[in-house]
Amino acid sequence: MRRHHLEFDRFFEVVEQTDDAQAAQMTLDPGQSTGGPDNFHVDSDQWLFVHSGSGWAVVDGDEHSLETGDLLCIESSERHEIGADSDSSLETVNLYVPPRADR
Repeated sequence: MRRHHLEFDRFFEVVEQTDDAQAAQMTLDPGQSTGGPDNFHVDSDQWLFVHSGSGWAVVDGDEHSLETGDLLCIESSERHEIGADSDSSLETVNLYVPPRADR
């Protein structure tokens, strides 16, 4: 068993990893975004859980709102961008299955 307490005090941090999955925490400041039309993961699905805040996701050109408690599955090769609304930070837990090779 492994245990890690999430602080959400950094932009992005991989906190745990096994051969089959990878867990990361991400905090976007108000109005900040990451990713874009060239951002995708060839071999990994990304499961994004909104721990706190609100924001948006653009996945393959379709925009979706995000709020606390939402779970989003971005499948491998889907191009995506994640952003925080202008009035609050967006804190997320991200699971990559299988682990991303570039992290």
